Amino acid sequence: IPKLAALGLLGIHIPQDYGGAGLDALSGAIVIEEIARVDGAVALIIASHNALCAGHLLSFGNETQKKKYLPTLATGEKLGAWALTEPGSGSDAAALRTNASRDQDHWLLNGEKQFITQGSTAGIYVIMASTSHGEGKRGISAFIVERGMPGLSAGKLENKLGVRASDTAALHLEGVRVSQNNLIGELNGAFENVLRIVQGGRIGIAAMAVGIARGAFEEALRYAQERKQFGKPIA
Repeated sequence: IPKLAALGLLGIHIPQDYGGAGLDALSGAIVIEEIARVDGAVALIIASHNALCAGHLLSFGNETQKKKYLPTLATGEKLGAWALTEPGSGSDAAALRTNASRDQDHWLLNGEKQFITQGSTAGIYVIMASTSHGEGKRGISAFIVERGMPGLSAGKLENKLGVRASDTAALHLEGVRVSQNNLIGELNGAFENVLRIVQGGRIGIAAMAVGIARGAFEEALRYAQERKQFGKPIA
């Protein structure tokens, strides 16, 4: 990961003004495909870090938030995670139960997240929570939470079938107190933003799938050309 960061691959789409590579979507897809050709887990780390956490801050964060967090993400000093999924809800953001309640000029976050990529290794989290009880998708907001904040802890690590080097974990939030300045975008206005981030993330996952398929094909072809069990190797 540090070597990839040195190449600018942890800030693929982050503008150079914030320390990133400033590349477009096609360039990012090529990077992810090439990495996935050799290691799908590393490709998933790069894809999720860039498209989800960094992508959300880049697209919807204010200038102060961008200056504070994007350079840290771009240099790889900290990995990013994006926490939407919960035990009772997947990509259905309107069904999430994690909530944020006001505490003067702060917010208190409480809830459970599940299947979070970089869940136990990230330094910066973008966490979705309900800020208007009973309003469904019209009451969802996004918050920046940093590793080490009291009340934030990683839970169960998933024992996955594949891409095992990519960390996937649960998150527990018990009275995590964050400043009003950690609210990303408008209060109760994160639902549409979440949909846009999910759409963008699909590009990277598609590129990852192409890379894995390409690597598998090339390895199978190499093996078929050298095996002699049924006669001469394929020309």
